[in-house]
Amino acid sequence: MTNGRATVLGAVRRSLGRSDADSDAAMAAAKARIAAHPRGLLPERSRCDPIAQLDLFQAQVEAVDATVVRLSALAEVPQAVADYLKSHNLPGDLRMAPAAELQALPWTTAAPMLTVTTGRAEPQDVSSLTAAFAGIAETGTLMLHSGPEGPTTLNFLPENHIVVLKSSQVVGAYEEAWERLRAARADEGLPRTVNLVTGPSRTGDIEQTIQLGAHGPKRLHILLIEDVG
Repeated sequence: MTNGRATVLGAVRRSLGRSDADSDAAMAAAKARIAAHPRGLLPERSRCDPIAQLDLFQAQVEAVDATVVRLSALAEVPQAVADYLKSHNLPGDLRMAPAAELQALPWTTAAPMLTVTTGRAEPQDVSSLTAAFAGIAETGTLMLHSGPEGPTTLNFLPENHIVVLKSSQVVGAYEEAWERLRAARADEGLPRTVNLVTGPSRTGDIEQTIQLGAHGPKRLHILLIEDVG
């Protein structure tokens, strides 16, 4: 700590009637709380069985103008992507996250009409495909994080964002999603960026009229792979 900062914080402590010992105890308590990650109160609607959580997740997603298609296997993703782009009269060009699981899909045989490239999004990209880390049922929210297999630009730059999510990745509440992320990244620490995405980008700044696509994708489409139950 610099001398200037120490002087300022010391003055604040004295004005609050706290000693250095009080400060040390407060700091120790704060560090213990951060390390323990205690849960807050969980909303009742999120505390249900896994099948009900999937239904809740889909209902919440659709309530915020996003769409969900349920698939029985990951191999169905290429055809589902092609069908979605065709249904919205969108170009067959797709910018995909370089995740190994996505690249291993049968793109050339199942969706030969698509032109699939990988990497971060570019300004000309109209549609992107990424994988989510988790889905949060209480609000229909996706948790996505940055990394070599998931450039953050793919989540926000293209107008159409398609997301692959497995049913086993759907949890009830936010706290459960954070617990899973901390456990999955225990050895390497949390990623630089964690994005919580609920529906397409929107704003009501202009005459209080909702406009989609104001600060990101105007469409959000989730391919929910039912891999459990």
